[in-house]
Amino acid sequence: MIVDYKDLVVWKKSIDLAVEVYEVSKLFPSDERFGLTNQVRRASVSVPSNIAEGQGRCSDRDFLRFLYIANGSRQEIETQLVLAERLGMASAEQLAPSFSLVAEVGRVLFGLIATIKRSLGEPE
Repeated sequence: MIVDYKDLVVWKKSIDLAVEVYEVSKLFPSDERFGLTNQVRRASVSVPSNIAEGQGRCSDRDFLRFLYIANGSRQEIETQLVLAERLGMASAEQLAPSFSLVAEVGRVLFGLIATIKRSLGEPE
């Protein structure tokens, strides 16, 4: 049983991802402050926030639903970083740590999702 969301590896990794996204988005042009910069930052905050909210619902079914929402936000981040690279806002080298964390959060997130689905007797 998970007592505190702050004990979850996926929450810790998603906090790292949010911090990394904030750092790398500082490289984006200032005229993107209300565009892609804001969008990718909001998505990065959404990942750990949904993990925390879902765990706080004290229901595995609700938690699972919020983990899927967190994953959607994770995919938003990846998409927005691809756009940033394609638009020349940051280089592949500058974005590499962010992409690495996006993938790592995804792996850990789906591991937790599989564990919860097993506990609910659902197929993986």
